[in-house]
Amino acid sequence: MSIMELLPQLRKLKRADKLYVMQFLVSELAQEEIDLLRPELEYPVWSPHNAMEAANVMLKVLKASEEKHDA
Repeated sequence: MSIMELLPQLRKLKRADKLYVMQFLVSELAQEEIDLLRPELEYPVWSPHNAMEAANVMLKVLKASEEKHDA
């Protein structure tokens, strides 16, 4: 069944049934997300901690903004 065939059928459902379908689909999507993460792999996570270069850029932008505002 295609999505175009499914949508009219979903519109005919009662409110409680629509909510159940939504809950089912959200659960399916959540499970797919869990399946994307594999325990044997490492996943890098960026942190702003010790991001000195980014801090310097931000400081320059703030100083330029203050100078522009003061002028």
